[in-house]
Amino acid sequence: MNLRIRPVQKLAGQIAVPGDKSVSHRAALFGALAQGTTEIEGFLEAEDCLDTLAAVQALGADVTRKGPGQYRVAGAGLHGLQEPGDVIDCGNSGTAARLLLGVLAGQPFWTFLTGDESLRGRPMARVAEPLRRMGATVVGRAEGAKLPLAVRGAKPLASLRYELPVASAQVKSAVLLAGLYADGPVTVSEPAPSRDHTERMLRHFGVRVETMKTTATLTPGELSGATVRVPGDISSAAFPLVASLIVPEARVTVTGVGINPTRTGVLDVLAAMGAAIYINANEHSEGGEPTASLTVQRGPLRGTTIAGALVPRLIDEIPALAVAALAAEGVTEVRDAAELRVKESDRIAVLARELGKMGARIAERADGFAVTGPTRLRGARVSSGGDHRVAMALAVAALAAEGESIVEDVACIATSFPAFAETLNTLAGEECVSVVE
Repeated sequence: MNLRIRPVQKLAGQIAVPGDKSVSHRAALFGALAQGTTEIEGFLEAEDCLDTLAAVQALGADVTRKGPGQYRVAGAGLHGLQEPGDVIDCGNSGTAARLLLGVLAGQPFWTFLTGDESLRGRPMARVAEPLRRMGATVVGRAEGAKLPLAVRGAKPLASLRYELPVASAQVKSAVLLAGLYADGPVTVSEPAPSRDHTERMLRHFGVRVETMKTTATLTPGELSGATVRVPGDISSAAFPLVASLIVPEARVTVTGVGINPTRTGVLDVLAAMGAAIYINANEHSEGGEPTASLTVQRGPLRGTTIAGALVPRLIDEIPALAVAALAAEGVTEVRDAAELRVKESDRIAVLARELGKMGARIAERADGFAVTGPTRLRGARVSSGGDHRVAMALAVAALAAEGESIVEDVACIATSFPAFAETLNTLAGEECVSVVE
């Protein structure tokens, strides 16, 4: 499936974006581990998160869809999960695979995990290694470093103090979830802060988790069913917000967006670039996540640097920020972001190559890239490489190009923002984005 995009002169309006992907995954998984019933509102009904719901059902949790984005999960409890009757397919979701590995490390049965071609190429050794140190058995391709993987847990797992070589919310979360089955506290330290949705939600479900700077310590305990209201995903919001910065006449408001401080690096960078951002932070979300309405309007931008401890706070938003950099005066530099090379695609290489087809001046580097702007974009035929965030970044760039663009291989957008094209058309007040074969 491809998208045809025509440039627009104006974007305006108020929209909501889909539920936060990271929070949705965790709500489903923690609900399955809890004693009692968990009610979820605003769940992201996109492929990745639906794969997590299917996984917890395969493991014995009872899931009921009550309406759009509304689910009831009758938990099996920490020790009530069952051996699945088939291989669990995590689709394209690294979050699902890695967090499930942590849970399965405490189960006294074999479970087999796989995923699509992209996920089967992504590194899993970073998760498997600490879980093996706790006593779990993890075997599979590439010496247990890539899916498909087979996992058999130990009971109990050994407590652990673990220092992550690279900040990673997924690895941290896997170890903390395995810690629910440990014989003592489990501590994870990171070189820089990563998103803390797991720690916040575990507390919401009644588990003791203490955080000090970049170190989290979990004390094993039971989860109790809870109500979770999922905020809008700031990673999805980044695309219409950036669109409003590069289209000639634009002012866009996105309501109900999660503004967890470990995720707001994208707002910090846009502010550093000179963007006018208005934050109405008077909204709240059950589940420990703060929310706000965000408004951005067109204005002059300047280049900036994205590096160091900032990177884990916006790693998924870098494709959108690369597009903002195209409209900025001077150089925008991304460093310390080698993790981009092992996402759904090699995002550094794909962004440099595909935006380059539109006239962008991007110098690719081992751990990032440098964008020189402003750039006068031209319409082109480009490809996402099967990566949903790259696909949306290319589509947003095309809104400000001269001439029509075709973005190839966009079915992947359904993994996080199924109504992306319709949302852009709503803001434009016309059909500027259409699906073509």
